[in-house]
Amino acid sequence: MKYKEITKMNNEERERKLHDLKIELLKSKTNASKTGNTNTREIKRTIAKILTFNSSDGGIEKK
Repeated sequence: MKYKEITKMNNEERERKLHDLKIELLKSKTNASKTGNTNTREIKRTIAKILTFNSSDGGIEKK
């Protein structure tokens, strides 16, 4: 997922995507020993992009 796509999403969509990616990351970690090389690196990068955007001025306000 590109940063430009993240900026087009609203807060609710970003939170939903973040939740889905975290679940996908857990699933890929449990299957990593069985399947070998997985895309965990790309999942982690996308999570980091979303969290970085949320902590910037354009993202969710901190409570």
